[in-house]
Amino acid sequence: MNELVQRLSEGEHPVEASLRPEKTATALKESIDRGYVHIKFTNTNGGTDLGVKLDQQASNFHSVDFEHQTGKVHLVGNLTLNYVKVRCIADIELSTLEGKGHLEPVE
Repeated sequence: MNELVQRLSEGEHPVEASLRPEKTATALKESIDRGYVHIKFTNTNGGTDLGVKLDQQASNFHSVDFEHQTGKVHLVGNLTLNYVKVRCIADIELSTLEGKGHLEPVE
């Protein structure tokens, strides 16, 4: 297995919502509404920014208040990283747009 995929599959890692042009809860909500978010694993060399197509059934963003930036979103989605199919799972606090996440290799 690829070294980066293996490392990000072991334990929890610091992540942040990678948003442009501005890093706000509103921008995150717009990404969620489109069904595609960018999650950055910050503890890799230079950071690893991943585009994740959300699994609407596995994700949970219904118990948060985007307007007041409170609560935690649970984001789950699939992607391919370095030719390995993986599932990205991240929990992000709306107040900071940071949290923890990991990858799971998909067979």
